Amino acid sequence: MALNVKVGLIGLLDMLKFANLGKTRQQAIDAAPAKEITADYPINNFAKAMHPDYQKLVISEIIDHADADAKTFIFKRADGQPAAYFRAGQYISLKLPIGDSFVTRPYSISSSPKWALEGKLAITVKKNPGGFAADWMLDNFKVGDEVIGSDGQGQFYYESLRDSKNVIALAGGSGITPFLSMAYAIRDGIEDFNLTILFGSKTESAILFKSELDAIAAVCPKVKVVHVLSDEIKDGYENGFITAELIKKYAPADEYSVFICGPEAMYRFAAGEVAKLGLDRKHVRRELLGATKKVWEQPGYPQDKKDKVFKVTVRQGATETVIDAVANEPVLVAIERAGIKAPSRCRSGECGWCRSRLVSGEVFIPEETDGRRWADKQCGEIHPCASYPISDLVLVVPGEYY
Repeated sequence: MALNVKVGLIGLLDMLKFANLGKTRQQAIDAAPAKEITADYPINNFAKAMHPDYQKLVISEIIDHADADAKTFIFKRADGQPAAYFRAGQYISLKLPIGDSFVTRPYSISSSPKWALEGKLAITVKKNPGGFAADWMLDNFKVGDEVIGSDGQGQFYYESLRDSKNVIALAGGSGITPFLSMAYAIRDGIEDFNLTILFGSKTESAILFKSELDAIAAVCPKVKVVHVLSDEIKDGYENGFITAELIKKYAPADEYSVFICGPEAMYRFAAGEVAKLGLDRKHVRRELLGATKKVWEQPGYPQDKKDKVFKVTVRQGATETVIDAVANEPVLVAIERAGIKAPSRCRSGECGWCRSRLVSGEVFIPEETDGRRWADKQCGEIHPCASYPISDLVLVVPGEYY
């Protein structure tokens, strides 16, 4: 049956206008004066202050936690402006020129968001035997040194729409830093939830930020700290490891969330213990794991590739560089070691800041740190920070812009 549609004069004119819309729009653009926009818009200025591309920071103070083999570095904005605001629990990514290399490292912010309004923030770095950036910072950073940092990054913070009002925090070693920031934020009235920290340390003398945590708990009833010593038995402390039974001992009777932050070995152990609690998936959150250290122990890793060295052709704009890359390390490490400036932030396979196109070759990506989007997987995109070479590669890497 034929469809008989009558179009009136007004409708016909509307259709003609629609057909000529592109031409009309271009005529309007061509007729507009080509003037630079110089207006000072408060909302734009506020957005830049909250989320700058980067911020130049100066070390204003260094606190030595000798017993814990760690130091806290307090930074101020080089221009005297307020530091970029952040959510308690987030990290900043520092860009470090070490020798001929340009490396980035993410560190959880250990100060209160309130400090940012005063133009400063703090990170705490713990000695990492066999590491690269951490030990370099501990040995070389001094008051007055300048460093470039990002704004607050990451999703490891309290969100009332997602998380329970009661949070049980499982911390180990320097993994206490995001929880210290959360405790400060609760004390300062910036965040509003109940925080119970189960903090694992080897001995009493090795507890990082003990006096600070105790002082916060003493004046803020919403913050409770339970110290767990693995290598020492003392009155007033729990002993052993943070198990499901210990979590249940201090958990509230009603709903609660579990947040986890600590070294890789702790994540491995805590994952099994938390699974015994039967919590909903949304009520279990962990800080980024970082690059998998013993990747050859991951399921599916081709054992015949371990320790082998491959050639990686790095294409960056019009530049092409061939470098060596060891199968045991992320591709990003090889790129940085070669002195190539490449973007990165989280170094845990999640944020996508280092996303690059794999033109040819094969990499191994541990499932636990594969944070790529579905579309990226289909289109051959990888995150070099969490990808390990198991053949020669050709890789297109974006340029760093600061």
